[in-house]
Amino acid sequence: MEAYFDNSATTKPKGEVVDIMLKSLTNYYGNPSSLHKKGVEVEKLVKNARKQVAKSLYAKPEEIIFTSGGTEANNLAILGTIKAKRREGKKIITTKIEHPSVLNVYKTLENKGYEVVYLDIDKYGMISIEELKENLTHDTILVSIMHVNNEVGTIQPIEEVGKILKSLKKRPTFHVDAIQSFGKMKISPQKIGIDLLSVSAHKIHGPKGVGALYIKKGTKIQPIVFGGSQETGIRSGTENVPGILGFGAAVSDFNDKIQEHIQYIKNFREKFKERLLEQVKDIRVNGHETCYAPHILNISFSGIRGEVLLHYLEQYNIYVSTGSACSSNKKSSQSHVLKNMKLTNEDIEGAIRFSFSYTNKMEEIDYGVEKIKSSVEELRMIIKR
Repeated sequence: MEAYFDNSATTKPKGEVVDIMLKSLTNYYGNPSSLHKKGVEVEKLVKNARKQVAKSLYAKPEEIIFTSGGTEANNLAILGTIKAKRREGKKIITTKIEHPSVLNVYKTLENKGYEVVYLDIDKYGMISIEELKENLTHDTILVSIMHVNNEVGTIQPIEEVGKILKSLKKRPTFHVDAIQSFGKMKISPQKIGIDLLSVSAHKIHGPKGVGALYIKKGTKIQPIVFGGSQETGIRSGTENVPGILGFGAAVSDFNDKIQEHIQYIKNFREKFKERLLEQVKDIRVNGHETCYAPHILNISFSGIRGEVLLHYLEQYNIYVSTGSACSSNKKSSQSHVLKNMKLTNEDIEGAIRFSFSYTNKMEEIDYGVEKIKSSVEELRMIIKR
């Protein structure tokens, strides 16, 4: 039996996604910018995929720009805003627990003279609205806050942030990294007051290497990649048609079944957590007690290194993570999220992220908890020796 509990890193593409991608490579191989029939045929398919992504965000198709993934979407949102508003100020507000595709951009901008304020978090991974208010000044040009933290699943109060920013006379651009919430929660950037929102296909059973940036109509942004006029000139380069069509197929599925999928994942997480807490001693749940995403569960196992447990579980075909897949291969570094939550070194070292999908079967709970329990007990015995 296999239990894949690393769906925050990547998800298995669905059959219809694979089918349309294969067709795009064999039948729909025209360039969507070409004027002939083959090109027009593909252009229509790309437009339909754009409509599906827009529908999922209650947005207009022209507000969706396809990118090579979430990292590029975040980079485009931040650097494109900085370029467009370079004469309006040099202050940016973000949080200490953003994804590396956000934090590393801000480190670069600090070296170029920008003032970046990193909001603190509490022990649950939540920012302080009061701290945000205290740091909003006339020269703040961008506020960038993730919706769901990719390591512990805490949901940030982006609706409240949106209301605060709307009330300002000089309003900074509001960017939200929604890569972990997309497909697991309903979100309307227009309703919340979000100007830029990043999403990725491989988190929702779509292909890797494709994502999108929602750009609210009228938002100031400039391109960071130059070439032809693709994606209204904001993101030049021949479109990744197989990826875009696969993305569209994945989104189409959850547009129809999102509420059903959310409820299933939520039930799965709660049952898994309950069983784990019942059967495994000396563990703790990391993250917010009420404001959490339905698919992420972060657990610290006392007395065990998370990385060792991760590899130990592989023998049973159980796949988990020790944190963000984009930085977990850096063996010398601890999770910046858990450190900022003020966890002990032991709890940080012993943390495992379980992340679920509606494709997980309920029987995987029994199998997974049984093997985790025996593995933890075996490893603790080995350490005692």
